[in-house]
Amino acid sequence: MASATLSQFRPDKATVIAFGCSVLLLLVGAIAQPSFLSLDYLLQQLQIASFLGIVATGMMVIILLGHIDLSVPWTIGVGGMMATAATGFFGPGAEWFAIPFGVLCGMAVGVVNGIGVAYLRAPSMIFTLGVNAVAQGLMVYHTGGFAPPEDAVPLMRELAVGRLIPGIPNPLLVWIAIGGATVFMLTRTTLGRQIYAVGNKERAVYLSGVNAKRVVLVCFILSGACAAMCGVLLAGWANRSYQAMGDPYLLPAIAAVVLGGANVLGGKGTYLGTVAGVILITLLQSILSVVQPQNIFAQIGITVSAEAVRQIAFGVVIIGMLLIYGRAPKIRA
Repeated sequence: MASATLSQFRPDKATVIAFGCSVLLLLVGAIAQPSFLSLDYLLQQLQIASFLGIVATGMMVIILLGHIDLSVPWTIGVGGMMATAATGFFGPGAEWFAIPFGVLCGMAVGVVNGIGVAYLRAPSMIFTLGVNAVAQGLMVYHTGGFAPPEDAVPLMRELAVGRLIPGIPNPLLVWIAIGGATVFMLTRTTLGRQIYAVGNKERAVYLSGVNAKRVVLVCFILSGACAAMCGVLLAGWANRSYQAMGDPYLLPAIAAVVLGGANVLGGKGTYLGTVAGVILITLLQSILSVVQPQNIFAQIGITVSAEAVRQIAFGVVIIGMLLIYGRAPKIRA
């Protein structure tokens, strides 16, 4: 068991490259803005990375199975909107229930995804994309197409912007707790071994007597819970939930996982790699906002928005890593 735990923290080639690129980005950023290397900036980036890191945790578990979860954007929205709406549903005295209620709603989305993929044998890409659309429709119906009027409860705000430990943002502590629980699950539990096994060869796992369908269902529930938790934190950060609050997190979450060396076909990946990918993506976003490459394109007569540049960068990363790791032979855990 100890060797399995260490394997989650043993850097492989992809992880080393991701951390190396992060250091390079910091150096480039320091040239453009000397404050990039300050402690305050680094803590700020870790706080921002925490939101993506929580989503990427759930996405990593799904990718280890060889599946994908495209319902993440509006599962984030469901978590945030339902958490802020909890007091309206259950009364002012239910403020303590706001966070669990938001996470439970995200888990409910995961249950639907898991049933569709595991038991109805629907392709995860198509089914979760459909569930994302349904979740969007339900939230638009709930809000009437406008931003929800309810504010985040004090506990949500404290969890998102407070500092239980002086100098350490609370979202970072939440990410550490979720990450630690995920590493424990992947290395110290039967479920963790089954996740890697299903990602390597689901039919063989099924023939060995393991309930592979239940493993897939549990993983989609975990992904829904992680996405909803991110929504809760985002709502606390902004003091309210809002439409499309999860849209910026789908491609970065996938990119972070594959940048960390996880095989998009399943069966291979470490949590340390995912952490490295999250940090790299966060720094890349920060660098792009400072360097503003759209201005460089404008000088040669090409008009492009900053968001377009970010999406192109994420797309190139995903395609490149798919060609590198998606074509590699899968190994058995």
